[in-house]
Amino acid sequence: MLFAKQADPAKVSASELVSVSLKMLIDLARPAAGLNLKHSAIRAGQSGGYVSRFKGRGMEFEEARGYQPGDDIRSIDWRVTARTGEAHTKVFREERERPVFISVDNRPAMHFATRGVFKSVLAAKLAGLVAWAAQHHGDRIGGQLFTDTECRELKPQNGRHAVLRFLNAISSQDDVNQLSSESVTLEYVLARLMHHARPGSLVYIISDFRGINEQVETYLAKLSRHCEVVLIFVYDPLESHLPEKGRYRFTDDQRDVVIDTGDRQRLLKYQQHFTQRLNQLEQIAKKMGLALIQCSTTDDPIQRLR
Repeated sequence: MLFAKQADPAKVSASELVSVSLKMLIDLARPAAGLNLKHSAIRAGQSGGYVSRFKGRGMEFEEARGYQPGDDIRSIDWRVTARTGEAHTKVFREERERPVFISVDNRPAMHFATRGVFKSVLAAKLAGLVAWAAQHHGDRIGGQLFTDTECRELKPQNGRHAVLRFLNAISSQDDVNQLSSESVTLEYVLARLMHHARPGSLVYIISDFRGINEQVETYLAKLSRHCEVVLIFVYDPLESHLPEKGRYRFTDDQRDVVIDTGDRQRLLKYQQHFTQRLNQLEQIAKKMGLALIQCSTTDDPIQRLR
């Protein structure tokens, strides 16, 4: 669709308004240091916005060492013992880094804006800020990236290299052809997310949430039972309110759509469609105790996350 108006061209180059670069996302490391990943309205019955990072933690295998008197016989590593001929014990360590799992929508409808930046660019920046903030907190960073034709997950890992791996995947996605007739639905994405986000994770879903339905709501309910979930709703101002009068043409260079805002019935129907989607998200967040952040293409993502 057509990008109609640039935001503050003196500060941002035209390319940065419509596409994502790895450098752009790396440069978010410094401003992200001030973010604490605490959000209001997360999970009913919990005090504070960021529950103990040790909730849901388990024991992770670290190494096998020679058996020592007093070791629990249940911890014997029988495979290593059989291979070496000497008794070995499994040594575990408590998992103390919280997994932060970031799901980013890069479907065709995200490649749109009339002011500010493309929704896809805003989503990438929000994801980058969350990833860097998580890294500053010592958490593990992983994620899910989806377009209309593919959905891939990155297992949470520690350190700066995990953030760079995630950001590189986001910036590489920007080159993917977005005009395929095949479709990856939002419910399919949420179904996969349920299997990849481990219990105790902090999960961010950054999307315009097109295609939200009862099945998506069911998956969100199941996900929120074991994870903290933050919904970030990305939208362009024109999606919420069309101009009062005029005929406007939108194009993605292959298809054209002309909207006549003088047609009051069509205008009302258009605005109701957006309002219903937002209301549904608000009701889901309230019912499940999730955080919901609304972020317009004209907003500063750093301020919205704060």
